[in-house]
Amino acid sequence: MKGNELKTRTVLLVLALMVPLIAEPPARPVLGVDRGYINTAASPCRDFYCYANGTFDKVAIPGEYASYGVNQEIDERNFTILKGILESSARTSGSKGTIAQRVGDFYASGLDEALIEKEGLQPLAPLFAAIQAVKTPADLLAGLGRLHALGIPAGFGFGVQVDDKDSSAMIASFSQGGLGLPERDYYLRPGQEAETTRQAYEQHVARIFTLAGEDAEAARAGARTVMLLETKLAQASRTLVDLRDPQANYHKVARKDLAALAPLDWNAYFSAVALPAGEAHVLVGQPEFYKALGGLLGSEPMDAWRLYLRWHVLRAAAPFLGSAFVNENFAFYAKTLSGATELRPRWKRVLAAADRALGEDLGQLFVKTAFSPAAKARALEMVHFHKEAMRARILAADWMVDATKTQALKKLDTMRSKVGYPDRWRDYSGLQVARRPYVLNVQAAATFEFRRRLAKLGRPVDRDEWFMTPQTNNAYYDPSLNEMCFPAGILQPPFFDAKADDASNYGALASTIGHELTHGFDDQGRQYDWQGNLKDWWTAEDARRFEARAHQIVKQYDAFEVLPGLPINGKLTLGENIADIGGLRVSYEAFRLATKGRDPKAVDGFTPDQRFFLAFAQGWRTNQRPEALRMQVTTDVHAPVRWRVLGPVADFPEFRKAFGCEAAPAGQAPTAIW
Repeated sequence: MKGNELKTRTVLLVLALMVPLIAEPPARPVLGVDRGYINTAASPCRDFYCYANGTFDKVAIPGEYASYGVNQEIDERNFTILKGILESSARTSGSKGTIAQRVGDFYASGLDEALIEKEGLQPLAPLFAAIQAVKTPADLLAGLGRLHALGIPAGFGFGVQVDDKDSSAMIASFSQGGLGLPERDYYLRPGQEAETTRQAYEQHVARIFTLAGEDAEAARAGARTVMLLETKLAQASRTLVDLRDPQANYHKVARKDLAALAPLDWNAYFSAVALPAGEAHVLVGQPEFYKALGGLLGSEPMDAWRLYLRWHVLRAAAPFLGSAFVNENFAFYAKTLSGATELRPRWKRVLAAADRALGEDLGQLFVKTAFSPAAKARALEMVHFHKEAMRARILAADWMVDATKTQALKKLDTMRSKVGYPDRWRDYSGLQVARRPYVLNVQAAATFEFRRRLAKLGRPVDRDEWFMTPQTNNAYYDPSLNEMCFPAGILQPPFFDAKADDASNYGALASTIGHELTHGFDDQGRQYDWQGNLKDWWTAEDARRFEARAHQIVKQYDAFEVLPGLPINGKLTLGENIADIGGLRVSYEAFRLATKGRDPKAVDGFTPDQRFFLAFAQGWRTNQRPEALRMQVTTDVHAPVRWRVLGPVADFPEFRKAFGCEAAPAGQAPTAIW
């Protein structure tokens, strides 16, 4: 994937008037490979990322970004189109219940700084009053349910998902959560750097409490209480590596038995979230977390829990409140954690919120400008050749027996591909949006989404639903549905350009189509069968051979040092690394299949094979701040961009032939899986 992994199993339950566009799409970037970024003084055999992108390091990172590269270039072009849609909608203010009215009023409320400042915290007053009324553990569970229905992730995670072991059914799921720092090790990791971050977080919580009206001493005491309580939640949480094991994180229990894990009045929570009475079972991802949570809800003072709830309401609302809250939220979460130096323009922040709230309303208008039927047809053709290339790789795998290959091919043949935009658009007619305090529109959208997801329980799985909006610059593979999704937002130049040569398109999309396809057969994806069920379809010996090859990839990436003393975590990034390595190979062979019988010519002095690999490497060009790099290595399942290039080409014979490189030294390249 180009960005963050789609999480469909523990997601927090967070066609009328068409509007004329007023903004033309930005100028098209250089067609295919951009020679201007190539550093001819570097050796492609020693450091291919530097060779392909060596001059890009002179491009400054804009203050609003923690990283800046090809993804942000695409984002900026997409943003220009979306801004035109939103501004036009806000001006025309269509009839009530139309797309124009919903997106226009949402955008206008986000830009109405005068009203936002005037209202202050008043829109949150009912929530704060409800929190003050929490006196017992049952009250607390009900309070957490009310917050979850507003998209506020406090205490733990609750969602609705496809049952991993019964892909025909939807089920309610519980997971660990409730932290204000990115993940559990931020609370537990030793060392001065980690301690400095914890101190900065506690000071941030205190400043937010001060802005909310607490005196300085009470704010500091409240922040300390929050930090101690969240640390206890972190101590009960699994590591990011442990969370990658789907079997170990699947525990189906009877609804009535949830109290055996945490002896609490769960009916108070079920009532608050309106969980249908007919739902007899739930999934609990991390039972030990709920056992610890049960103890904490009974042992920690209610004063501490009320402070915790108040903090998480303020934390979730801060980006949508007055400038003092917005600036403090930015200072910690963007500046301290990732190194950004400037707050993004308000219109971009509101655009991002509108995308989360009304994504497919915006998407209907976006694709009319940014993704033609011809582009969709060509992208679908590329997916076809990728699947044929994967078929050949499965058949040629000498480490798999025929029985395993048969099941693998069945999974490949039934894998669905969603390209561009949905065939059926989401209906937002039940969402009431108005020109009122911004945070109320955000809460209304979160509640609408919560209820929409909850309504899936007891119904057939909707296999036509999309989990990314059409304008999203990203892609995903979902193992429970055995499907790939490639939104129109990522099928943009330079990743995909209908006017570019095949070598450039297939090379640039190696990290998209080939990558997502390979996710179906990575260390997690391989555990799901062709129907999307978590089921072992491997022979014991083939599974052992797979694990041996995967171990070699772990060792390869463990050896990469991003900054002095900061290596990549090969186990955490294993699935993405398998998809990067295998995806490049699959895409290369798809490119050869697509051009079979033709004789592609050299372009701009580069052979077709050279252009393929250069397009792949340039598809990762990015400059990143050290703070963002450190946070990525510790929290992200993806390796940093340089190593997403260097790892896959380490032992790729066609790459070495294309650039006249010697064979990789023994022991320095992984054993390829696909």
